[in-house]
Amino acid sequence: MIDPEVAAAIAALPKNSKGTLLDYSDIPALREQLRAAAAAAETPPQDPRVAVETLLLDRVDGSQLAVVLYRPVDGPETQPAILWFHGGGQVLGGEPHHDAEYLTSLALACECVVAAVDYRVAPETPAPGGAEDGYLAYTHLCKHAADHDLDPTRIGLAGASGGGAPATVTALMVRDREAPVPRVLSLLYPMLDDRNETPSSHEVTDIGVFDRQENLYAWAAVLGDRAGAPDLHPYCAPGRATDLSGFPRTFLAVGQYDVFRDENIDFARRLIAAGVSVDLHVYGGAVHAWDRFAPETALARTFAQTWHNSVRHSLHA
Repeated sequence: MIDPEVAAAIAALPKNSKGTLLDYSDIPALREQLRAAAAAAETPPQDPRVAVETLLLDRVDGSQLAVVLYRPVDGPETQPAILWFHGGGQVLGGEPHHDAEYLTSLALACECVVAAVDYRVAPETPAPGGAEDGYLAYTHLCKHAADHDLDPTRIGLAGASGGGAPATVTALMVRDREAPVPRVLSLLYPMLDDRNETPSSHEVTDIGVFDRQENLYAWAAVLGDRAGAPDLHPYCAPGRATDLSGFPRTFLAVGQYDVFRDENIDFARRLIAAGVSVDLHVYGGAVHAWDRFAPETALARTFAQTWHNSVRHSLHA
């Protein structure tokens, strides 16, 4: 049974004609809906406890990648950092998902710089374009840590939902290209496997948050006709990776009623088999992204405390 508090919070949110929170069948329309909602919402003032700075990094094609740093002003002169990959099924961009209020709170709670990477999304940029952006951002922060008052030995990766894919692929690229190992890989209900063959991918069909059909729409946008192909490269869907050795310590949390539940549990199991230190948390009664859709519930607060403690420990220990 879905947690009653979470169920009530989800039920109170406005749904579309299909009974879902977000309709991924028409990505341009969904983006416009979210832009309009963001424009209509009141923007709170930036918390003075956190300074915000935008870095613009040059890609090889000459375009620029934005990385927004949220830095606690009362922190030490040199701080650890977490590179953050926002959710959105790998098809929704940074607005409103690069929300300043959430990232400011995250920086304060985790006592670190949060570097939000505005990675490219599909279908305009199919996988692994978003992960290449993540790799560019991560290696820049490591190489130029002193320029940004960061500790190069204490930089981690974190991603939620769709952002879990490029975050995980960035960890793969870092390992394969022999870049400095991230301090931690922190994944919240990550989107990892395009095949959608697990029991939970068939069970979660009518909750209305991010169910099987939404996942199919998103992966089709990310991969096109490559979705489900037997020879798909893990850089395009990290759940396909067969060698997970050399990964950083990994934190992974997922809800019981999440379409990603079983692929997440399987990924954690395979990391453990590869000798990686893994903290796996399965939250009974939770749906996909319950901490964002039902943030005031006890289940969301419990999760937030556990996750923030994990990030702090990984970056500061």
